[in-house]
Amino acid sequence: MTRTGAVDVHYPETGGGRAALVVGAAPTFPSIVEERVCWLDEVAPYEPGSFYKRELPAIHAVLAGVAPVELLIVDGYVDLDAEGRPGLGAHVHDELGLPVIGVAKTSFRTATHAASVVRGAAAKPLYVTAVGLPLADAAEYVRTMTGAFRLPDALRRVDALARGRG
Repeated sequence: MTRTGAVDVHYPETGGGRAALVVGAAPTFPSIVEERVCWLDEVAPYEPGSFYKRELPAIHAVLAGVAPVELLIVDGYVDLDAEGRPGLGAHVHDELGLPVIGVAKTSFRTATHAASVVRGAAAKPLYVTAVGLPLADAAEYVRTMTGAFRLPDALRRVDALARGRG
């Protein structure tokens, strides 16, 4: 089994940030074995092209104090184009040394290398990228993650926690 985490961060209009983590005992999240939410009073301002500068401190904070994960899923892209221009997932991989799967809900025009994954009865795909594991394996994990909807249950849960709807 591979202890797998999924992270998400939300930035309320009032300031600060709420980072959330859900952990499963396997990449398909047959069940969630741990959840964690942390609040950051201060976050870096949004900087186009450098989104990772805002996200990395929050990801570090939510991972602190939990047993290590062996694989991490982020909301977004690992790399932004076929040439490897780094996205959030690449920066997380470089910083933490973990394999990372990026799951994006919207297509990014230069991310032609992303695997399109259609789940359940959804017509619209998820866009999957990866570092530290083969893209085909990452796409299969996302395709077979627990949940009947386009967005797997674990990713829906971490999004709700990050938005304070947990």
